Order: sequence, then C-alpha cells, then structure tokens
Amino acid sequence: MKFTFPIFVASLALLGACAERYDAVSFVVQGDEIVASGAIDHTTLSAFEEITAANPEIKTLVLQNIEGSVDDDANVVFSRVVRDEGFDTVVPSNGLVASGGTDLFLAGNRRTLEPGACVGVHSWGGGGYVAANLPENHPEHDRYLDYFNDIGVDPAFYWFTLDAASEDEMHWMSAEEANRFNMATRNSKSLGSTVICDER
Repeated sequence: MKFTFPIFVASLALLGACAERYDAVSFVVQGDEIVASGAIDHTTLSAFEEITAANPEIKTLVLQNIEGSVDDDANVVFSRVVRDEGFDTVVPSNGLVASGGTDLFLAGNRRTLEPGACVGVHSWGGGGYVAANLPENHPEHDRYLDYFNDIGVDPAFYWFTLDAASEDEMHWMSAEEANRFNMATRNSKSLGSTVICDER
C-alpha cells in the first residue's frame, strides 16, 4: 500500500487525510494463527477478545498489515492485553507494521520479523504537540515510555523513533536497526526496502 502522510505515530492518528475513513482491524483464524489487518481503534480489543474466546488454544498473532492506530490509548490497552495473554507476534515476509502497529508487534512474548517484513517508525504529533520538539522530561512522553518499560523494550528505541522521521514521514527500519533494539526474539536477517515498503 502506498502511504499518504501525515501519519501520527506511536499511535495518535493514522492517516491525517484519511482519518475519517479507515478499515478497523479485523481478525481471521488461519490454521493455528490469528491474522490481523487494519487500523487499531476503540473496537479492536473487543474484536480480539471475541476471536480469542472462540479459539483459546491459539497464541500466535500475525500482523499482516497494521499501519497504525486512530486512538493511541486504545492501542496501548490492546497491546498490553496481547502481552498479558502470552501471544507471540509475527510480521510475515509480505507484511507491514508501522507507527502504533510497530508498538503492537513489540508486545509479543516471542517476536518474529520474517525476511522482507516492513517495520515503520516515526515521531508523533498531535494535540498541539510535536514529540521531537518536547524536552525529554515532558510528561507527554510518559505514556509511551511507561508502555515500553512494562513490556521490556529499551527506552532508547522510543527516542530513536522520534529522530528517525518526522510525524509526516516514515522511516522503514533496516535489519541492523531492528537487531540493535532486539525487536525480534531472534535477529532479523533482512527487512523490506524503502521502495517496497512505501508501495506495500
């Protein structure tokens, strides 16, 4: 999918130009996995609880295409449930996570980035704030830093996202960058290129 920016990150708003029209996350069972695609919003958790109640034996969540969220609070709540329920997360070789979708991926107990997967990060902006312009001790950072701390992610990753790209751009991570922050349980060999990820 080709992105049209701005996207507001770490989960604030998905696509500025399309914020009123988006496809909320849908879940489907495929074998022993639950596959998710769409934008995270206030309906995501209830949809997830419905499908997991019907399939309690499944503990792998495949993130096929999660561009971000339209509600950062809903994203953090949902991601914490994914962690608390002991789910593993996978971005397949033809899959994509970006913005709040990347935060969701990191909630996995075991995390897999298949070769060619796209992982996007950037700074966030909204509510009158631009994250990259705020001092490091500003309380607006706390919701993200607290979340990363609770799921065992190095806070350096958060500061990396703010510098990687502005709120109206996207940085597609390299395998080297993903490995630096231990994003996957096992080191990634290769991730999708910028050209591929922009088009996906």
